[in-house]
Amino acid sequence: MTILTSGARMVVTGAAGFLGSHMVARLLDAGVEVVGLDDLSSGRVDNLAAVMSNPSFELRVADVSDGFTVDGAVDAVLHLASPASPVDYLARPIETLRVGSEGTRAALELALDRSARFFLSSTSEIYGDPLVHPQPETYWGNVNPIGVRSVYDEAKRYAEALTYAHARAHGLDVRVARIFNTYGPHMRPDDGRVVSNFIVQALSGHDLTVYGDGRQTRSFCYVDDEIDGLLALLDSDVEDPVNIGNDGEFDMLTLAELVLELTGSSSRIVHEDLPLDDPRVRRPDLTRARTELGWEPRVSLRDGLIPTIAYFASITPSA
Repeated sequence: MTILTSGARMVVTGAAGFLGSHMVARLLDAGVEVVGLDDLSSGRVDNLAAVMSNPSFELRVADVSDGFTVDGAVDAVLHLASPASPVDYLARPIETLRVGSEGTRAALELALDRSARFFLSSTSEIYGDPLVHPQPETYWGNVNPIGVRSVYDEAKRYAEALTYAHARAHGLDVRVARIFNTYGPHMRPDDGRVVSNFIVQALSGHDLTVYGDGRQTRSFCYVDDEIDGLLALLDSDVEDPVNIGNDGEFDMLTLAELVLELTGSSSRIVHEDLPLDDPRVRRPDLTRARTELGWEPRVSLRDGLIPTIAYFASITPSA
């Protein structure tokens, strides 16, 4: 059933974050009324500067893990709240687990109370350090349940389990997106993700830090493509989890060299030890997204890096 219609009213948790702020803007463009919630622990009000004066948008500063409610009709609850970069979830491990558990429960209860569609932003991290490549949605993953990264991996795995428990027990209408590495404007310079790290280091004239031998791979999806995919899933009838990302696969050395080329930086590439439990490979199998949503990414890594670099250049001091 189509839900993305003018006049609909939706709640977005994590609204001031990287993905959340882009999602809010796109929903408003579609004529949707949006109530956004964010505790601003990793999100920034600046990300929402372009929409703060929109009468169809309301931002509430709140920690969704403490429970929340929203008055009036709600057509969909989009749960995007969570630290999403290693820097953030390693610094706030308990909070990360809480937003995946208590935050998800609160968002589910609101959806259930209003007979609303529930949308969960899950992650490719639920696959851990995968033994199957590329990763289809049917793969159960290879996660170290007590490793340092488990606070994020297991929080999202639990959030998925809780979501489908509500679907089975209460007939709740649910959508689950497994999001792969995404990049673009509104990323924080200090968020610790590899794209932002490389760009900020290159623009500031510092060495680009590559961990290990640099041959570990990731697949990078430009944020406009990612939001297109998330909205296609939200507005679909697909209740099974769907990978949303870009299936172009690049190793870290290739990414570093491309950033140096596009920035014109003379920075060097240096190597440091690989972080604990860092996945060796990561690439989505997009068969389900292509066949059931009719969606696929269109922006190449080079084309997506150009506006991303321009964004960081506008907020990063030059060398």
